[in-house]
Amino acid sequence: MARHLQTLSLVTLLTLGLAACQKPEVRETETQRARAVNVVSVANRSIEGSLTAAGSLVAREEAAASAEISGYRVAEVLVDQGAWVRQGQPLARLDGALLSAQVDQQRALAAQSAINAEQAEAQAARVVGLDGQGVLSQEQLDSRRFQARAARATADAQAAGLRDAQTRSGKLTVTAPVGGLVLERNVRPGDTSQAGAATPWFRIAQGGEVELEAELTEEDLSRVRPGQSALVTLPTGTSVQGRVRLVSPKVSAATKLGTVRVRLPVRADIRVGGYGRAQFSDASGQALAVPETAVRYDADGASVMVVGADNRVRKVMVQTGARGGGLVALIKGPPAGARVVRTAAAFLLDGDMVRPVDGEVPAAKVVSK
Repeated sequence: MARHLQTLSLVTLLTLGLAACQKPEVRETETQRARAVNVVSVANRSIEGSLTAAGSLVAREEAAASAEISGYRVAEVLVDQGAWVRQGQPLARLDGALLSAQVDQQRALAAQSAINAEQAEAQAARVVGLDGQGVLSQEQLDSRRFQARAARATADAQAAGLRDAQTRSGKLTVTAPVGGLVLERNVRPGDTSQAGAATPWFRIAQGGEVELEAELTEEDLSRVRPGQSALVTLPTGTSVQGRVRLVSPKVSAATKLGTVRVRLPVRADIRVGGYGRAQFSDASGQALAVPETAVRYDADGASVMVVGADNRVRKVMVQTGARGGGLVALIKGPPAGARVVRTAAAFLLDGDMVRPVDGEVPAAKVVSK
């Protein structure tokens, strides 16, 4: 019996000792359970790099040539599209047989009127100083003077008619207003001339110069300047070096886009109406940007996870712009200074609490949209 009591006492002591060694259960708070995530701030950073834009190939300056007189048959067309012409070079000739006869007729009428005027003026000169002397009546004196003036006016009118006929005769030949490349020919022998026709007979690219006309957003226009170099890729895959000649001073109210003109070298494979893509080097500007990894794409579109002052995250939809060098510009989204989760792929839901850790932002270098 004594031994049994000793055994019970020993078991009791062992049980109490083990109970004393166990630690009390500790519950973690939500803050302690929060995941540590890298965050970066939305900031207005300097964006440098290249920018691309597509557009059409257009003539730098385009001139039109058509007949300036109506009703005459086209006798011959002297050039075709694709021809190089110099300023003043004949492009087409009209049949001037009828007009030539009119010129001869008008020349004869002008000569006759000039003789009549000289005769009337001579008769008026003979009565100078005879007023009041009774040799001739005042009515006769005035009549001679009026006849001389009327004859001279008729002679002047016939001379003007001759000049008009000669001017129209000079318009029988349609000439090139500028030197350059003939882009279009819209006339055939036998056609009848019509002054002021809606479709010109010839369209000429002055100097054969062709430019790329590209459209850019207002933001990107601020990154391009006249004289800036641009590499233009043609549909054939070849690339040519160009230079920005003109940056539009306005943007379209409807599309919010502005135009840029890039001057290109004169080459046979650069054709008006074609397509090209320009890559502008050394483009620079300012934009709100975040790392590309901070933007998440799903069925709703692009979004970022913004960390609030209470360290809880919320999903904010964004509209992205230029990207490159590990960054993407935010056209619409959280304001500057907002903290966003650097890795959008992190498994986070609206309202989750996180422990933000500042992350390093890569160099702001944007290359294209």
